[in-house]
Amino acid sequence: MDLLNTLVDKGLRRETPSREEALAVLATSDDDLLDVVAAAGKVRRHWFGRRVKLNYLVNLKSGLCPEDCSYCSQRLGSKAEILKYTWLKPDQASAAAAAGVSGGAKRVCLVASGRGPTDRDVDRVSDTIRAIKEQNEAVEVCACLGLLSDGQAERLREAGADAYNHNLNTSESTYGDITTTHTYADRVDTVNKAHAAGLSACSGLIAGMGESDEDLVDVVFSLRELDPDSVPVNFLIPMEGTPLAKEWHLTPQRCLRILAMTRFVCPDVEVRIAGGREVHLRTMQPLALHLANSIFLGDYLTSEGQAGHADLEMIADAGFEVEGAGEVTLPEHRASVRGGCGSHADAGGCGSHADEAGAGAGGCGSHAGGGVCAPASAAPRPAEEPRTDLVAVRRRGAGTDLAPNA
Repeated sequence: MDLLNTLVDKGLRRETPSREEALAVLATSDDDLLDVVAAAGKVRRHWFGRRVKLNYLVNLKSGLCPEDCSYCSQRLGSKAEILKYTWLKPDQASAAAAAGVSGGAKRVCLVASGRGPTDRDVDRVSDTIRAIKEQNEAVEVCACLGLLSDGQAERLREAGADAYNHNLNTSESTYGDITTTHTYADRVDTVNKAHAAGLSACSGLIAGMGESDEDLVDVVFSLRELDPDSVPVNFLIPMEGTPLAKEWHLTPQRCLRILAMTRFVCPDVEVRIAGGREVHLRTMQPLALHLANSIFLGDYLTSEGQAGHADLEMIADAGFEVEGAGEVTLPEHRASVRGGCGSHADAGGCGSHADEAGAGAGGCGSHAGGGVCAPASAAPRPAEEPRTDLVAVRRRGAGTDLAPNA
């Protein structure tokens, strides 16, 4: 079986790969890694060219979350020495967003810790959205506030929000192992609420929490069924003071295989490299641009990222270009009339099912060619020594008096 050629053909047709094919991508050897990247890169370039969309995080409210998500430094009982502050005022948040936009960001992601917003919180965020749009009407605004109640997604859209983020994070079968204060079904319900309100849904995963290959495939296939327009792939940042501080399972090679598998399963969707790329991909970050068409610029919610100018240099040196504000991110068959964020109108789960029908963390978890046929039993390369030196708590930008990294 010519695995990679088969996956490229399916990706160009927006056809769902089989679970066995997705698992085989994760099981490929390091010797075959460049072939895997080249194959998934063909699919990425077919749908997105060489454009890279830049996104910028603004942490509206940091820390003191009542939820117990094991991966999160803002969780209940966290001993991580992160910034803690209550809601930024609209002008403060708008100023933080402006820094990201001036650095090249096309989308601003407004994130707040907590189980979910109160109606008063929705009013606050709505005022912030309006303030950002007044400064730059073309910027996309994505809100990430946790679990939504009825009517809240509609109010955010009326205020000018373009998208809503709420990640599934891991497979349904293992979700209870990382969080007990809400359920996987709660998360699915919030993504569906965003869809129903006409917002562009953004939902992704976190890799590196000790999950199996089967768990990774399960969550990516679940995301395909949910049909978000963008899929952030986070790589766990093991923060001291959290239950998963000792979970160092990822290598740069495994991260690339995870991104490639996500691209094959969701060929025509914005795949975004989110938190943890600097920690786990390290010097191999440029290779990841051949798989994902979107990254976060600068810092994350509670940790520092690569310098903003280094992100821009990396994109240029790798032969890619920053996507302009006037460009539509998604392919025509998915794009929305509202700013090109994408729509749910072509419901097919990350691209229509051609074989069936003719494909940071916060706010309750927002915190990423060849002929290879690897055996499904191939073992992943052992993780390297923990690189705790690459994990830095954010001490600048929103919630501080220091200039942001953008």
